[in-house]
Amino acid sequence: MFKTLDDIEFNGRRVILRGDLNVPMRDGHVTDSTRLDRLAPTINELAEGGAKVVVISHFGRPKGAVVPEMSLKPVAAALEKSLGGRSVAFAPNCVGADTEAAVAALPEGGVVLLENLRFHAGEEANDSAFAGALATLGDCYVNDAFSAAHRAHASTEAIAHLLPAAAGRNMEAELTALAAALDDPKRPVAAIVGGAKVSSKLDVLGHLVDKVDVLIIGGGMANTFLFALGIAVGASLCEKDLADTARDILTRAKTKNCQIVLPTDAVVAKAFEAGAPSQTIPADAVPDDQMILDFGPESISAITARLAECRTLVWNGPLGAFEVPPFDTATVAVAQAAAALCDEGKLIAVAGGGDTVAALAHAGVTERFSYVSTAGGAFLEWMEGKTLPGVAALSQD
Repeated sequence: MFKTLDDIEFNGRRVILRGDLNVPMRDGHVTDSTRLDRLAPTINELAEGGAKVVVISHFGRPKGAVVPEMSLKPVAAALEKSLGGRSVAFAPNCVGADTEAAVAALPEGGVVLLENLRFHAGEEANDSAFAGALATLGDCYVNDAFSAAHRAHASTEAIAHLLPAAAGRNMEAELTALAAALDDPKRPVAAIVGGAKVSSKLDVLGHLVDKVDVLIIGGGMANTFLFALGIAVGASLCEKDLADTARDILTRAKTKNCQIVLPTDAVVAKAFEAGAPSQTIPADAVPDDQMILDFGPESISAITARLAECRTLVWNGPLGAFEVPPFDTATVAVAQAAAALCDEGKLIAVAGGGDTVAALAHAGVTERFSYVSTAGGAFLEWMEGKTLPGVAALSQD
């Protein structure tokens, strides 16, 4: 188990808070404050409890060099807004005498944001000396960056062994939601896994076959599975060289009593573009010059009916090419059906991954799911069953 803010005394203490402030920027301004908004409750709770809050984060990939365009300084103002106007000081480095002075100058309840951790090569190298330099700035350590927890870096792994460590509120919520979804779920459990390529999610599929009762495969991956079953998929995106792998997954699913769900009808078109002429046909009747771009209504009905029988849903990846209408129909319909089941208390639905977050926002259901993770790589590695270094470090006694 891991400790939370409830388990540490932080009044009057310096708390090093690892957040993920790797937010999208344009012309020096934050264009999406979601990650800042999710970090805000932990910062405010620490500050209101009398802590001196030292916020650390990476930004971009400067590869150990100082890259002015990747400075966290512009993020400080946006963070103040997410904190409801609470003042955030900025330190132009994350280690060294000047940084130590900036932290020492903090009053109780004060907040300082340190410069980009990745301006130092020791961060990504998980260097013990760099972690030690960071640790001198605090009396305890709180990690609230699940989205960076799959990386064994100095600020996510090494430092957690040098100070009393705990999970922040966002990390706590994330780990609680993920545990409810796969570690000890209410059954039956369904998973929706979409995306363009089977090759990018082989480990996910392999792990889920052992964990879930129903595995719904969407996106371009479904085409590869249809092809593996001897069904012609026309000009659709398809990894034909992975047909044997797909068949192995199907065989393994049978031995594990995991039902694989593939489309029985499909929306096809000759071109992948908005408003392209399209038609709905049986999935085994795709013309050579057309491509599958979405599930058809028969498939949508089958999926929603199956979800109604389930108690838990894990979702990563859209069913169709949701970015381009009308190929968003299946993703939106199934997302709204899952959200309705959550509203009724009949389903626990946990989703994550960049495309998934965008798809659920497009469907207007983000707030209605049980939990939507903003983590990309960390969420995917969790779905693969991997140990996340940043989480494991918090579990140490």
